[in-house]
Parts: sequence; structure tokens; C-alpha cells
Amino acid sequence: MSLPDPVHPGAEAVPHLVVRSHPVEGVAKHLLDHLPADGALAWVRRGDGQVGWGVAARLDVAGSNRFATAQEWWRALTAAAVVRDDVGVPGSGLVCFGSFGFTDQDPAGLVVPEVIVGRRGRTTWVTTISPASSLAAPPELTVNDPAPVGEIAFADGARSGTEWSAIVADAVERITSGEVDKVVLARDLVAQSDQPIDLRWPLKRLASAYPNCWTFSVDGLIGATPELLVRREKGLITSRVLAGTIRRTGDDAHDLALAASLARSSKDLEEHEFAVRSVAEALEPHCKSMNVPETPFVLHLPNVMHLASDVAGVAANGASALGLAAALHPSAAVCGTPTSVARDLIAEVEGMSRGRFSGPVGWMDASGDGEWCIALRCGQADPDDPTRMRLFAGAGIVAGSDPDAELAETNAKLVPMRDALGI
Repeated sequence: MSLPDPVHPGAEAVPHLVVRSHPVEGVAKHLLDHLPADGALAWVRRGDGQVGWGVAARLDVAGSNRFATAQEWWRALTAAAVVRDDVGVPGSGLVCFGSFGFTDQDPAGLVVPEVIVGRRGRTTWVTTISPASSLAAPPELTVNDPAPVGEIAFADGARSGTEWSAIVADAVERITSGEVDKVVLARDLVAQSDQPIDLRWPLKRLASAYPNCWTFSVDGLIGATPELLVRREKGLITSRVLAGTIRRTGDDAHDLALAASLARSSKDLEEHEFAVRSVAEALEPHCKSMNVPETPFVLHLPNVMHLASDVAGVAANGASALGLAAALHPSAAVCGTPTSVARDLIAEVEGMSRGRFSGPVGWMDASGDGEWCIALRCGQADPDDPTRMRLFAGAGIVAGSDPDAELAETNAKLVPMRDALGI
């Protein structure tokens, strides 16, 4: 049963915030080093990005209007805020972090932290955000070391590997019969520690091992995703589409041969074409012009290689980064084609709630610019048990899919989080 749509918040529902961004020196080489023990907000890539802590304002939403509700709340919040931005780069000034679950019933919301430490190139800054009635003093930045997570035991989540492979085989039969063209099926793994998990530990390991990915932390959802759902920056819209995966072996010569086979694989090229087409069709109404590559390139990551395409366009209207993310979600890369049929099939056979996995996660500033990625290669901390996390991975299923190969693909995609939780 669907949840009722929430009432859209008006201007009276938002706090009046005072925001100040100013350049600073002495910021640590790794922004994540500044997160305190209760810090939970991060967005970093190649050393740039921002981390935050505290809560100056937040919105929790659900229902079919969740994206529209969030955008309306953000417009009201930014209109009521007093902002002094002495930095003037993307990510300075008033910023929110956010994550949205895969379905309308999954958790979603926006968070405005009290403190943000950011870096972009050679520019570093601190932003303080507080109610107008109690102005915040600039924080003293410290370097904080996370605690190791202790001994970790991994166990099957909703489905065992064998059960999940059987579901894939059934999906292939449905695709062959013409019921659906492509469906993305996910599985989960439970990580259990013998002590509370300090999220800063896996975050730092993810950022170090996967510098070309976007390492994120929002509301207990952490990960390092390679897939940029959408970026809007000064009128330019970009999206990186990934679909088609092969596991690396660690042997450079062999991996080059595997990359070449991936680039020629009819099964993977078909899966990739579905994903690119869905992104291009969703962005087209919002772009004056678009560049959609005819052929993908192979993106090399430490654990896997993906077929990748960078779609770019010039903005034609005032759609915010979050509005563009809403138009794109769920893309064929996380759901399937046709979308409605694939979504129904996922609900029927997956046997679990994805929660925030495979939904948009990212940040946005007061102008509507920002970055939203797809929450992949990630884990969700259990809000009721600090020693437990759920890890997620999925695979795109098309007519040529082999269940054992797809299971192996999900195992490869679980490697980043499994390794990040290690000692």
C-alpha cells in the first residue's frame, strides 16, 4: 500500500538561517579527517568536495510527491536565508545534502548541516549555518581519528546466492518471452561487527581506494559510487551512465583483454544502450542541445570495469539539479526497460526493500546547482543497531544474461564495502 503524500511545506515551515562562508587555511589534506565522531555528511572526490556535521535544518519526505516537496521546501528555505559568501565557488554558501530511496515508500530527505568544510582546487573554506536567533561562532577545526570497526562477519541478506541466481534465471525467461526488455535485480549482504561501527573508518578507506568515485555519507548511507546521475553547474548538465560490467583480475595484460571483450560484448552493449537511451530521453526536455556518445568507453576501477558514456547538455530551463535527478530516477541503469514493467517485476521478485540503495544521493546549493549520484557500492547503517550494516549490489539482466555470471558480478560490486569494513 502506498504511503499518503505529505503536505507541501510553505515558507512558514522553514527556519530563517544565517549562512557565512569564508576562506580558511590549515584544512587537512583529507577533508574526512575533520569529521567528528557524530559527523555523518560527506561528499568527496579526488580530494575535493565538502564534509559537514550538525543539523541546522532537515526535511524528511515520502510519497509520490517527495521530489517536488523537497524542492519546494528548499526554495522556501533559501528565500528566507541571509547568506554571506566570501568564497563564491560551487559548494560554498547555503548547501544541503540529500538522499532519496529507490521507491516512493523508502526513506528520503534533505539535511542542512551546521558546519561545512569544503575544498575545490586550491580554495578551501568553512561555512557556518545557524538560526538567525543564535548566530554560530566559527568552529575550531581539528583532526579526528576514527575507530577501527573490529571483527566483521558477513551473512546473506534477504536471499542466498543460489536463491538470487534462480530469480535471475526466471527474469531471463520473462525477458525472452517479451514481458520486459531489461530488469535490474539487487541483493543485500549483512555485515555484523563485534562493536559499534564508526562510519568514518570505512568512509576514509573508500575515499583512499576509489579516488575517482564519489564517496558519500548521508543519514547513515555510505559508499563510493562511480555513477554520476546528474550535475548542474552554471548552465551545463552532465550525466555519466554505467551499464555493462566485468570483474578485474589484477593481471594488467589480462584485464586489457577483458576490457576489449567487454567493449565488444553484445549482451553488455545492449544493456548499456538501454541505460543511455533512458538518460537522454529524460534530459532532452531540459536541454537546448545535447551530446550523446554513439559508443561507450571502458571505465577502469580497482575492482571492476564498466562500459561508460558521458551525456552532456546545455540547460534550457531553470530545473535544479534535484529536479533533474527526479526526472532521471529511476533510470534503466537501476530499474530496467520499460520502467513501469521493470519496477513491478522488481517489487514482485527481489524480496527486500532497497531503502536508499540505487536512489539519488548528493548535494545542492541555493542556486540549484549541485551533484546527484546513484547510491551504488554502498551500505546502510542500521539505525537500531550500531554494530550492523546492510551492503547492496545489483546487476542488469537482459536476454543474454547468465545467472552465475550475474551473481559473480554482484560479488565484485560488493568488494568496495567489504574491504572498507576490514582492518
